Amino acid sequence: MDRGTATGGVSQGRLRVEVRAEGRSAVLAPAGELDHHTAELLRVPLDEALTEGRSRLVLDCSQLAFCDSTGLNVLLTARLKAEAAGGGVHLAAMQPVVARVLEITGAGAVFTLHETVDAALGR
Repeated sequence: MDRGTATGGVSQGRLRVEVRAEGRSAVLAPAGELDHHTAELLRVPLDEALTEGRSRLVLDCSQLAFCDSTGLNVLLTARLKAEAAGGGVHLAAMQPVVARVLEITGAGAVFTLHETVDAALGR
């Protein structure tokens, strides 16, 4: 599941995504700005996690500084795919600016939100 670097992440300009497996879950930690130019950097590892049989996707949003409509679409698409595979997308440690995007669009209602990654992993 590791992509791109020895630390298990991918990076391009304004977004870096660290990826790790936690049992049957995949934990993805996007850091930076998730937008039209960087969305593919998150979409690819989300799809790879699902292909590998990890249908419980946990996003550590503690370092996600921005999310536009393209980034939101990546998250919503991943949610549909994960649910079709019997899992879901869990968003953890949301920054206020990103939480506001979910609130304004109503998308927050379709995700499972957690205060911490540990809570999202059921610890």
